[in-house]
Amino acid sequence: MSKLTPKLSDLVVTFVLFEVGSTTLFLLGGKAKQDAWLVMLIGAIFGFMLVLLYLWIHRLDRSRDLFELLFYYLETLPGRIIGGLYVCYFLYEASRNLRDLGELTVLTLLNRTPIAFVMLVAIVVISNTVRYGAEVLMQTCTALFPITVAGYALLLSLIAAAGMIHMENMLPILENGWKPVWDNAFPEVVSFPFGQTVLFLVLFKITEHSSGFSKAIIWAYSIVSFVLILLNQISILVLGPELASNFTLPLLETVQLIRFPQILERMDALFALILYLGLGIKIAAFFIASVTGLHRITTIKYKLLIIPAAAVIYASSFLSPRYVEYVWAGLNLTVVWISPVFQIILPLMLLTVMLLRKEKRSQTSQSTGAERPNRI
Repeated sequence: MSKLTPKLSDLVVTFVLFEVGSTTLFLLGGKAKQDAWLVMLIGAIFGFMLVLLYLWIHRLDRSRDLFELLFYYLETLPGRIIGGLYVCYFLYEASRNLRDLGELTVLTLLNRTPIAFVMLVAIVVISNTVRYGAEVLMQTCTALFPITVAGYALLLSLIAAAGMIHMENMLPILENGWKPVWDNAFPEVVSFPFGQTVLFLVLFKITEHSSGFSKAIIWAYSIVSFVLILLNQISILVLGPELASNFTLPLLETVQLIRFPQILERMDALFALILYLGLGIKIAAFFIASVTGLHRITTIKYKLLIIPAAAVIYASSFLSPRYVEYVWAGLNLTVVWISPVFQIILPLMLLTVMLLRKEKRSQTSQSTGAERPNRI
């Protein structure tokens, strides 16, 4: 892996692009109709609490990443077992994003190209990035960040300029009360995308630290959460709550409606481009985390694990033959039953053990100090 030390700004940019990632592909909280923005807001608030949890864990021991923390505080065998489960989780999440990338490519640009070939090319390219480690990925994100920001800003400006936004689609607020809002927010929206920041417990360690480390992450999370709420609600404001909730990729449908005759007529290509960047970054981040975990568990050299991990990611992306089934499994099984274990339960368990061991060491130190005789 690279020996470069990323700046805090590189980590913040990577954090933002990772959070955006594939999130804009889907309508989150769609079952709550026009109240999807409230679903996202509640999800972001719970996600903020998870970010504080991860920062707390990191602050207690900045010298170790997630896997090293598991090995050290939960003992070797339990730590390796849980670490292995995290590796499987990261590999699976990478495979889901790879499938999203393949489906998006076939749908928007290469409709005559087999999806298997598209995803094969993608995983080969991403594997080359992973070969250089997280440090290079972070610096790449810094270079790509202006393109992503400019792309989304342009799309939002064109949607507004085309007169496609209808604010009345947000009304009535809470037509069916809070229950559908809460039911959609937890655990679905908390798990995806906000809880996926658990991955950064692997990346925090390698970044330059300063007094403003936690503050920078918190500000980045707050800003990107606001942007995601806005982008999620745009589909409802343009298409209406009923229509938006019935589309598999509603924001793509929204972008395809942008028409400025003889000037701009294919903005879906721009949307696909910035989505490729987000998906590629997210796949690479999960990929790097999984290979790092395998390296910690097996002590096999990092680069030797890239090809086997890539093969598992590629094969796992075909778990469901149809994309609709794949989306359903992700939004109804993964984020409800699997993700909360890795994003909430296990980090809370790790934090508890770390605090108990810290308290035990403190008491032992005080006891030893009290028993030591005074020297004259």
